[in-house]
Amino acid sequence: MATHVITGAGSGIGAEVAHRLLERGDTLHLLARDAGRAKELAERFPGARTLVGDLGEPERLSWAFSHQTLPEQVDSLLHIAGVVELGKVGDLGPKVWNSTLAANLVAPAELTRLLLPQLRQARGHVVFVNSGAGLRANPDWSAYAASKHGLKALADALRGEESGNGVRITSVYPGRVATPMQEKVHRQEGKEYDANRFVPAEAVATTVLTALDLPRGAEVTDLSVRPGGH
Repeated sequence: MATHVITGAGSGIGAEVAHRLLERGDTLHLLARDAGRAKELAERFPGARTLVGDLGEPERLSWAFSHQTLPEQVDSLLHIAGVVELGKVGDLGPKVWNSTLAANLVAPAELTRLLLPQLRQARGHVVFVNSGAGLRANPDWSAYAASKHGLKALADALRGEESGNGVRITSVYPGRVATPMQEKVHRQEGKEYDANRFVPAEAVATTVLTALDLPRGAEVTDLSVRPGGH
């Protein structure tokens, strides 16, 4: 039975991954931004445990965790949470840039740092659910794409640093996924949302679990998932 720490379990890809791992009997520690959200997650995922820490304030994660019991070893750390605000470079101020980089890049780096001892103990796996925006940047997506390009750099550097400790690192780059975040993006873009046009969250969850379940001695480093087959 493996132990997983998951961010973003409240909806979309994270919720699907959490359900799948619970169904096979694994131990889950779900990160929640506050006590109220932790209660909601505990009710939604019976048997799962929760950790409280706000990804929007990565500098406070160490303090928050010092008041909680962390798992003794972590078989996988799954970075699935993320935020997005669209806008042209000429319109986006520091507040949007700072909040986007904090949640999408600095928080994953800090969370990984804090759990590296447990990951090394388990010879575990860190999975970054990135984005197609982590490989290319389109107009109006500068802040989000910059955070995701940075997340790719974080994963690549971490892979080189931790390979000797047996820790595997995988980045997953989904195209547009049918999630509540995608609905928000469409509202920002002023477009009609049709979930059938996008990658199902279940498909990305399957990709994540495939990487986790790869036998020892092999490592999936980068996986892209695109809409298709309609």
